[in-house]
Amino acid sequence: MPIDFLAQLRWRGMVHQVTEGLDARLARGPVTGYVGFDPTADSLHVGHLIPIFGLIHLQRAGGVPVALVGGGTGMIGDPSGRSAERNLLDPETLDANAQAIGLQLARFLDFTPGPNPARMIDNREWLARYGLIDFLRDIGKHFTVGYMLAKDSVQIRLESGLSFTEFSYMTLQATDFLHLHRDYGVELQMGGADQWGNITAGTELIRRVLGLGDDGQPRAHALVLPLLTMPSGKKFGKTEEGAVFLARHRTSPFAFYQYWLNIDDRDLPQLLRFLTLMSRDEVEALEAEQAAHPERRTAQRALARELTARVHGADEADLQHKVSDVAFSGLPTTDPRVLDQLYDAIGGFEFDGQATTVMEFALASGAFRSRGEVRRALQQGGLSVDGERVTDAEAAIPPPTAGRYHILRVGKRRVLVGRLRDPRGV
Repeated sequence: MPIDFLAQLRWRGMVHQVTEGLDARLARGPVTGYVGFDPTADSLHVGHLIPIFGLIHLQRAGGVPVALVGGGTGMIGDPSGRSAERNLLDPETLDANAQAIGLQLARFLDFTPGPNPARMIDNREWLARYGLIDFLRDIGKHFTVGYMLAKDSVQIRLESGLSFTEFSYMTLQATDFLHLHRDYGVELQMGGADQWGNITAGTELIRRVLGLGDDGQPRAHALVLPLLTMPSGKKFGKTEEGAVFLARHRTSPFAFYQYWLNIDDRDLPQLLRFLTLMSRDEVEALEAEQAAHPERRTAQRALARELTARVHGADEADLQHKVSDVAFSGLPTTDPRVLDQLYDAIGGFEFDGQATTVMEFALASGAFRSRGEVRRALQQGGLSVDGERVTDAEAAIPPPTAGRYHILRVGKRRVLVGRLRDPRGV
């Protein structure tokens, strides 16, 4: 049975606003739809995930998803949701960023040949061909200054300063929609809720240039999705403090997994719907389990594992699941990959071969300032080495796990990983 695209988005709470007539158009069959991604960084971030999942649901419903990488518009800068003008990038940087983004999108969309493969297109292909006179004559004449000033993305920036370069952005994005509609049959543009003004500028341009369809209905439609927000209420972005990226060199797989594992219980119902492909029954079962046993963090684990597998691969998700269990659940491990990851993730310490007793090893960890502090911790039963509680300061520590590691736990929450220093200094 075919998936009902809009019904799927609606039960997930992913429809913020749509243009009139989209339901009727989808009743006639799947559409080709696009989302734009400006390559202003070499990685997407979690704020992009909802539009990406919009494209996933479109493809699963039989539609053709188009990822438009804005090599042209990325040289201008979109004022939507921003308080300052972004730095302009050179073509070489934009090309490198676009290539990196394409590899990330391939983790979510199916680009392989088939009945409705995803496509990736760079708008520099057509925007770079426009001359100034041609653009003003063919595109600019369809936009009044009053229409552009009325857009929220412009109003928000007027007082703080908005360059003509950014003011013109909506005309370029509208040009993209017109070009994609004429050359690729694109009928739908999706984006975050702050993109409504830019997207409807595109539907209006298509109406002005091409008129209505043969059936008297609009040729193009807009659908905007909710924005992911940080605890402060601000939109996730590449320059916001605490942003979580999809590239491992910007956000490690460990930090990525931990981010989702630490999601507040109150945010889980929304995120399970937005950022997974779980069915309604699966989501509701997880919610019930979470409500009955919140301490198990079952829903957080499911979310963290699914998204980490999607972004970094199933093997990496399995590894991070094990690392997390060792770090926070007290489970022992002899897997050197887990220990390597944990050492890097939490900033481990090195010890030399002379630290052979519990006292020497505890002092080498830097967790204690004196021998007296170590003794007090031992008396209180608050120290363990490699999963075994220790009480004797002069007891010998066991041989290092995997030939080089020990895990020291101080109290219930503090975990330190010690690595035997290479005597060669390498």
